[in-house]
Parts: sequence; structure tokens; C-alpha cells
Amino acid sequence: MNTLVWKLLRRHISLGQLAGFLLANLFGMTIVLLGAQFYKDVIPVFTQGDSFLQKDFIIATKKVSALGSLVKSNATFSQKEIEELGKQPFTKNVGAFVPSAFKVSAGLGMKEANVSLTTEMFFESVPDEFIDVKLDKWRFDESSRTLPIIIPRNYLNLYNFGFAQSRNLPKLSEGLIGLVQMDILVRGNGQTERYKGNIVGFSNRLNTILVPQSFMNWANKRFAPNAEARPARLIVEVDNPANPDIASYFHQKGYETEDGKLDAGKTTYFLRLVVGIVLGVGLFISVLSFYILTLSVFLLIQKNTAKLENLLLIGYSPSQVALPYQALTVGLNAVALCVAIGLVALLRGYYTDSIRLLFPQLETGSLWLTVCLGALLFFAMSVFNVFIIKKKIIAVWKRKGD
Repeated sequence: MNTLVWKLLRRHISLGQLAGFLLANLFGMTIVLLGAQFYKDVIPVFTQGDSFLQKDFIIATKKVSALGSLVKSNATFSQKEIEELGKQPFTKNVGAFVPSAFKVSAGLGMKEANVSLTTEMFFESVPDEFIDVKLDKWRFDESSRTLPIIIPRNYLNLYNFGFAQSRNLPKLSEGLIGLVQMDILVRGNGQTERYKGNIVGFSNRLNTILVPQSFMNWANKRFAPNAEARPARLIVEVDNPANPDIASYFHQKGYETEDGKLDAGKTTYFLRLVVGIVLGVGLFISVLSFYILTLSVFLLIQKNTAKLENLLLIGYSPSQVALPYQALTVGLNAVALCVAIGLVALLRGYYTDSIRLLFPQLETGSLWLTVCLGALLFFAMSVFNVFIIKKKIIAVWKRKGD
């Protein structure tokens, strides 16, 4: 019986309407799937280590004048000053650079490269949430003699393009320097201990030699129990670096920022704003395409209203009359899903190649998100189409009885 109904109704189905229905469905689904997959692929650029758009941070220090350096004025931050800065409306979080109150020396040797360096140095630590390097190896165990270390990336650049260049020494990559162990000597409180230092990352944000906060707290108590390690620098997470209140507050308090971070933060803020606008426009286009899809279904049924009324008058139930349209829309949804996944896979290949040129270590993963989200959209859209078609047929059935 349904076969006869389909043969009768398909004569009045417009291929143009079906094409419009399919294209609108395909367009909307492709935008949603591509947007979700693109977000998943590039989110590590924004959130993982060395992210240039992860958050807005400012390194705050106190101004050091010529007179202040002669009389040895205190350029450190008190706990009251840190708490006051944390209460400002533009501040989201504040962390302190805790310095080492003990003496540290380090030796670095590479027999193959004929390199041997020994120097006095210092350590600092900050809370883990402010570190822009992966933290999977950022742990200190008191029973272990190994100490993870993060150094500024510009230190490596200074060696490669300054020291090594001038002495005809081989340049070192990040991967190679990460395999080198440093001999760390810690002295204080009448004690001396040796550690093996492993460089686990290179920071673009923090211009200091970092050790885990847990090690710093433990070592300061052990090697300098009577010393007070007051921070001379603060790292401040702000909501909007373009906020003029930040510059006004820093000027009032006599604080400075390192390396023009305040201006750099403005650039990242506006770049994030542009990204948000683009994503908003894409979402609006997706919603509009789904609206066109629904409108196409209603136009398809409206065109065949007279035929539908006749079928209902001769005894066909609304479910029997609606079934061919429902099967048609579900089939078109399935076609749109398969084509959309193929298009996403094709387009993804282009943008991932471009992203990897900028971020070689970026891991993009698989298309599982596209497949799962596509299946969810297919199910939701099919249920929605089946429902509105059934509702429209019932409305025609009720009208024919009036």
C-alpha cells in the first residue's frame, strides 16, 4: 500500500526542492562539523604549553631607581601588596615568583660536542597554573635525585646564535638539550646535596630558571630555614590587557611590566576577539541553514496538499501518507551526513598542513568527533523532520474533515 502511495506522491515532488533541501542540510551540517573539528584540532594551540593565546599574563616588577640601588631599597612585594593587586577588578589571578634562598651552582657537559660549562645560578618557582609548558614531567620526588627544570627559550637561542656561532660549536635542538642532564649543587644551612637536573621544557612567557613549587618550598625550609624568600616579581592574569585601569594602577603603584607584555597582551586580546566574531558568524549561518531546511520540508508538503487530502479521504492513515516523506528526508539526511564527513576530512587535510608549519609538535588526532557529532546531528534532525512531517500531515487530515 505504501508503495502505491509513494508512486502517486513522487510525481509531484520537485527535484529543485529536493536539491535545495539536500544542499541546505549539507551546508549546515558541514559548517557545524567542520567548526567542531577545527576547534578540537586547534584548541591545543590555545590551551597547551607555549600557547600564544591561552591567557593574558603580565609580569609585574617594581621600578628600580639609581638612588634605590645605592641605598639597597627593597624592590620585593609584600603579602599585602600581592593581596591588594589580586583584589583589583581587572585581575583574575596572581602568582609570585618565589626565589631560592640557598646557593645553587650547575655544570653542563657534552663530551661529544667538547662543551663544558659551570656557573653559579639561581632558581625560581611559580604556581603550576602559570606555566606555559606541558606538566607531565613537572614533578619532584624527595626520594629521587632528579630535578625537573624549565628554562627560557631565549637562553637556548643565545647559545645557538651567540656562543655556539662565535666558537664554531654545534647548535643544539630542543629535543637534544632535553636529553642532557645538568649537575646541580645545592648548598646552605651547612648542607650540600647534588641533583641531576633534567630540562623538561622551554618557556616563552617566563624569563627565569624554574623548578617545581614543591621543590622550592622544601629546599628553602631545608637549606635556608631562617631566610625570607620574598618575591621580586609577580605574574598577573588579567581579563583584558587593553583595560586602561591596568596601566593607571601600575603607574600609581610604581610597578613596571617586562618586555612590553602589556602591549603584547592587547594584540592577543583583539586577535581572540576576531576569532570569536568569526565563530559567531559561522554559528549564525548554521542556524539559518537549518531554518531553510525546515522551510523546504514545509514547502514540499504544501505543494502536494490536494493530493494528500485525497489520499486521506479514501482511507489512508496520516502515518501511511507521511511515511514516504519521512523516508525521503531521512535518506537525504544520511546522504548529507556522508558527504559532510567527506568534505570535513578533505578540508581538514588542508588546514592541518598549514597549522603544522607553525606548530610542528601539534597533535590533531582523528575524526572521531566529526563522526560522533555527525551521527548525533543526523539522529536529531531525522527525529525532528519525522515529527514535523507527521504534524503537518495530521493538520491536513484535520482540515479535510472540516
